Amino acid sequence: MYSGKEDRTTAEHLISGETCKVTGYGNSMTPKLKSGESVIMEPVKEDTELKKGDIVLCKVNGHYYCHLISSIRDNSYQISNNHKHVNGWISKKNIFGRMISKA
Repeated sequence: MYSGKEDRTTAEHLISGETCKVTGYGNSMTPKLKSGESVIMEPVKEDTELKKGDIVLCKVNGHYYCHLISSIRDNSYQISNNHKHVNGWISKKNIFGRMISKA
């Protein structure tokens, strides 16, 4: 299993269908996730059902985040941290992995 950070390399492993261990740093997801805590992400495919509250590895405005889906509208996903800061709206093609467990 590939182990990586919130970055393009990890996203590429997920796109290729590999389940990954992802480690995020910073306090934007506390208390759900602590800085340096690792999670297991499964690849997001075309038929993956995403829901509000899912923690995903995604790309918003050129930055990679393990953040929350805070809203869904018309096949667009609003990405936020755990302190209600909205990063932006993205399409599913910019969501690479969904957390299935803590590592």
